[in-house]
Amino acid sequence: MKYYLISGEASGDLHGANLIHALKKRDSKADFRAWGGDLIQQEGAVLVKHYKDLAFMGFWEVISNLPTLIQNIAFCKKDILQFNPDVIIYVDYPGFNLRIAKWARKKGFKNHYYISPQVWAWKENRVQQMKRCLDALYVILPFEKPFFEKKHHFPVHFVGHPLQDQLSHFQLEEDFFKTHVLDPKTPIIALLPGSRKQEIHKMLPLFVQVAAHFNSYQFVIAGAPGIPPEYYDSFVKNTPAKIIYSNTYGLLKKSTAALVTSGTATLETALFAVPQLVCYKSNPINYWIGKKIVKLKHISLVNLILDRTAVTELIQEDCRVENLVEHLENLMKKNRLNKIQKDYQELKKQLGGPGASEKTAAFIFKSLA
Repeated sequence: MKYYLISGEASGDLHGANLIHALKKRDSKADFRAWGGDLIQQEGAVLVKHYKDLAFMGFWEVISNLPTLIQNIAFCKKDILQFNPDVIIYVDYPGFNLRIAKWARKKGFKNHYYISPQVWAWKENRVQQMKRCLDALYVILPFEKPFFEKKHHFPVHFVGHPLQDQLSHFQLEEDFFKTHVLDPKTPIIALLPGSRKQEIHKMLPLFVQVAAHFNSYQFVIAGAPGIPPEYYDSFVKNTPAKIIYSNTYGLLKKSTAALVTSGTATLETALFAVPQLVCYKSNPINYWIGKKIVKLKHISLVNLILDRTAVTELIQEDCRVENLVEHLENLMKKNRLNKIQKDYQELKKQLGGPGASEKTAAFIFKSLA
């Protein structure tokens, strides 16, 4: 079978690669062509576009890059027609993917969507479009299934969260501290400022300033794949913060606490049972527009899944150095730690076990048989 897969971010590259791996077990003659990153390419897919050339975030950034987005959409359509796949698999990245899916439906292609757009947060009107143009939708958050099926009468497959697949296979390297030139006797506070340049530019300067208030800890930045090391240099030069690349899970495994930009990283941090502060700051225009159209009580996946404030969220005006320092100090108090660990255990139960990639691959392959 011929599979065309489209992902546009680092997380999509990870989950897309795992899905390709699972599909290859079922289809020995599988032929993959994909938009993604290094991990998808390592699984044997022909890489059409790298996500680092696609990852625009925020309303203003999208508008300013509109000509590039339009060119990419036109190129994608042409590339699909030339490849003529048996199925198109979309991995998150809704602004781009739903446009392609609508067009692909008219052209007669089968559309399978893995990791649903977050239409429960904003643009709920997209659900009707999804019902019309998708053959199957695979959701990864427990509250998404009732949202689609009860509220919108749209049958979906809940497959569990693919991060649990990654965690179940993760093994910490033996010489972690030596490899990354870290002091094994000094506790680590992990800094996860995001995977896009816009996020890093906003969040990392704040995170680095916090480090100056905690001399008995070492602050270590999780370098994002696709972001060149020199981009980080301007933020960390002459600071005590260190950077490690391609080993976020190893860093979390050894961390005492973490400062995390909202997104998938909040869930990863929770699944490693690391106490965290969720931090987010955008440019004022993006934030103002977001407040108008996003109707959510929380921004972190941890709190959204548990439907309560389990981890502290410091957003926009609240996301300043003195606040981060105060909350980080409170976070590491023993009574607070015990409560966090109980919440994390409940979170794991709600997410279900590993196997998201395998379940999704089984559904897709069966539908093509």
